[in-house]
Amino acid sequence: MKTDIYQKVTDKIIADLEQGELTWLKPWSAGNMDGRIIKPLRHNGLAYSGINVLMLWGAAMEAGFISPYWMTFKQAKELDAHVRKGERGNPVVYANTITKTEEQDDGSEEERTIPFMKAYTVFNVEQIDGLADHYYAKPEPVIDPSERIEHADSFFAATGADIRHGGNRAFYSGGSDHVQMPYFDSFRSPESYYATLAHELTHWTKPPKRLDREFGRKRWGDEGYAREELVAELGAAFLCADLALTPEPGTDHAAYIQSWLKVLKEDKRAIFSAAAHAQRAADFLHGLQAEPETKAAAA
Repeated sequence: MKTDIYQKVTDKIIADLEQGELTWLKPWSAGNMDGRIIKPLRHNGLAYSGINVLMLWGAAMEAGFISPYWMTFKQAKELDAHVRKGERGNPVVYANTITKTEEQDDGSEEERTIPFMKAYTVFNVEQIDGLADHYYAKPEPVIDPSERIEHADSFFAATGADIRHGGNRAFYSGGSDHVQMPYFDSFRSPESYYATLAHELTHWTKPPKRLDREFGRKRWGDEGYAREELVAELGAAFLCADLALTPEPGTDHAAYIQSWLKVLKEDKRAIFSAAAHAQRAADFLHGLQAEPETKAAAA
């Protein structure tokens, strides 16, 4: 068990470093509490230490959690709160020693100190309902909510996609078929918010019940993943152009550049294919818009 814990933690940190997770500039403020980077905290406010800091920082980054507070299932229950059904926890480790007394051949006793490590599971408070308000952190606003762009909001709302807000990570979840977005006012600009939403909604078009787009993706970062990300990037660019939005250049999805270059160098038709898929995705989203009243009346 000890080896498994060490290996799992090491593999996770290596994977994050290889993907540039610690330096990737996101188009929103990846704020932790009020923008300060702080250590993960137990339910009582005491900070975790050592390897647990890295493990929980990595877990928070992966899931997009903003709050630094973590607690066990039992601790949440003792606070009259409950972990939401279906939520998965993250391991932390506890290291200590036990003293064992052993009888020697000559009848004397000798104490031996034996180190041990055990893992237990904790949940971020954003996976828990019913806690006191101070556990739930909200990022400081970066842009004014009044800067929302009405025609863009109308376009994305008309798609009927399940768009949820919270955390500091944007993604499309195939399992629950929803798009997760950080809050609007945590982005650096309105255009960054809409460009990111357009990117994730392009991913939303890929399931069989929509455009049935599949590149044989088997794991994070492989060629199939890179091809789908390229489609989403181009789809977002096409939609931003259609909606007269100007996204910030050079910051969105910079972590994918190397994998895109690899795909494009190995297949001269890849960019043509990606552009065609991106156009189909943009057309699909346009097709979900309500018919203009004049057309509806004429029909």
